[in-house]
Amino acid sequence: MAASASPQDTTAEPWSIHGQLTNTTQWHPAFQAPYSGTNSLSPRSDSAESTDMTLFLGARLWQGGALYLNPEINQGFGLSDTTGVAGFPSGEASRVGANTPYARLPRAFIRQVIDLGGAAVPVQAGANQLGGSQAADNLTVTVGKFSVVDIFDTNSYAHDARADFLNWSVVDGGAFDYAADAWGYTVGAAVEWTRSWWTLRTGLFDLSTVPNGEQLDPRFKQYEWVGELEARHQLFGHPGKVKLLGFVNRANMGRYADALGLAQQTGAAPDTALVRRFASRAGAVLNIEQEVAPDLGIFARASVNNGSREAYEFTDINRSLSAGLALQGDRWGRHDDTVGVAAVVNGLSDAARAYFAAGGLGVLIGDGQLSYGTERIAEMYYSWQVQKHVAITFNFQHVVNPGYNRDRGPVPLVALRMHAEF
Repeated sequence: MAASASPQDTTAEPWSIHGQLTNTTQWHPAFQAPYSGTNSLSPRSDSAESTDMTLFLGARLWQGGALYLNPEINQGFGLSDTTGVAGFPSGEASRVGANTPYARLPRAFIRQVIDLGGAAVPVQAGANQLGGSQAADNLTVTVGKFSVVDIFDTNSYAHDARADFLNWSVVDGGAFDYAADAWGYTVGAAVEWTRSWWTLRTGLFDLSTVPNGEQLDPRFKQYEWVGELEARHQLFGHPGKVKLLGFVNRANMGRYADALGLAQQTGAAPDTALVRRFASRAGAVLNIEQEVAPDLGIFARASVNNGSREAYEFTDINRSLSAGLALQGDRWGRHDDTVGVAAVVNGLSDAARAYFAAGGLGVLIGDGQLSYGTERIAEMYYSWQVQKHVAITFNFQHVVNPGYNRDRGPVPLVALRMHAEF
């Protein structure tokens, strides 16, 4: 959160500059696949590389108010052009790949913190966070361009593809179809009301013009509402959080059953783009994190959405359950190193299964046919803190039934991530 400046707060930063550089290379060997479709993970041995470089610029505007800008340069691709696995294995890969670097401005927002009383608490300086202090009870308003998951569905142990887990359905709730362009950002506003042990959040955000689109709706007629309640607690002297999130998307989207009905009449493969109507699609996420020991934390997420309609922004998951742990390296004399282990099970609704079995394509998946099985993923990583500002992470994932297809895989994937920050 941003710091709330006051005449007594002499530690308040007036401005800040931080930066990061992350390069991720991922590879999988050849695997068994009797057939492939337009959105299949390639069964041949394949590798992909992605790089992003970001500046985090912050400036205090007035008491409690700050402006943040994040110019960024991106380059690279996800495996198979970021298709083939609903729980995609690299959160560092966007759906828009490029061989040559290109510049963007993914975040440009103003954050205002309003003092509601209580003790002054310190705010640590960091990326998109000016150092200083703020009241324990406060109202925080964020307006502009940013990512919905900058504020909602966060988790201390599984939420940052630059530092912890890589899999999409581990770092976020798999069925949380959050508003975003093809890079993962949107325009909107969020309000957070924080008291001693709880925070209530709500937000309204712009959806893309079409599902998984690069352009946001310029008239804001397609939008998402998100609400989240966070409860903080102590369990045997260790802090923890429980969050319950709900969302509703309002946009032109197709029903799987309508697409199948039209396909039966025309003899073509079903296509939700041909049957889109303005409608609502809702979902929910339960998000838990708990410190077990000073160097050990556990987490879990359960998420679900309306599976009768197509995924709009995130990925083709109608229900998801993930859990894992993160262990710091204190026990072997490497405090800043971290080991992470997680498992996730993703599933489709009956309507979605029928659609993909008939040859339909989704946001990330579509093999042309389908022998359905839940998508099961295990992930492990070791983050080695080479020095204060540089970390190298070794990552391994094992994907059973990629794209929910028992005819393809399993697929082992290895990755090397190099991350530097200042």
